[in-house]
Amino acid sequence: MDWAYQSSFSIEGGNFENAGKASIEIKKILKNLKISDEILRRTAIVVYESELNIISYADQGVINLSVTGDKILISVDDVGPGIEDIELAMQEGYSTATDRIREMGFGAGMGLLNIKNCSDELQIFSEVNKGTHLSIIINRMERES
Repeated sequence: MDWAYQSSFSIEGGNFENAGKASIEIKKILKNLKISDEILRRTAIVVYESELNIISYADQGVINLSVTGDKILISVDDVGPGIEDIELAMQEGYSTATDRIREMGFGAGMGLLNIKNCSDELQIFSEVNKGTHLSIIINRMERES
């Protein structure tokens, strides 16, 4: 597989002041790679939601971006509490956010669902008290309406 671009972004858990920095940087990278606006929008949502999940729930994490001729691959790994029930966590409105997180305007229980809806493929692996891994593929060809 020929890589057009690869990069990694470290995310610090609990650091809400930096929320969105990785997604903004990735958006700039994808614009420079001439990715279409629709694919760019979907990728930015996926990365932003992933970034917020790390900041909100994990101690630390990393978002890896790989761009190929036909796909955008995003892997997200965090060290944190993990997800006890992935099926439940995928339900609209389900959240384990603390009051502090909700007071800041986050934790509405839409993060994983938004990631799923903006992805062409999503796999979630999680181990309680260890962390979570997301494997996300966004095809560079736009979806049919």
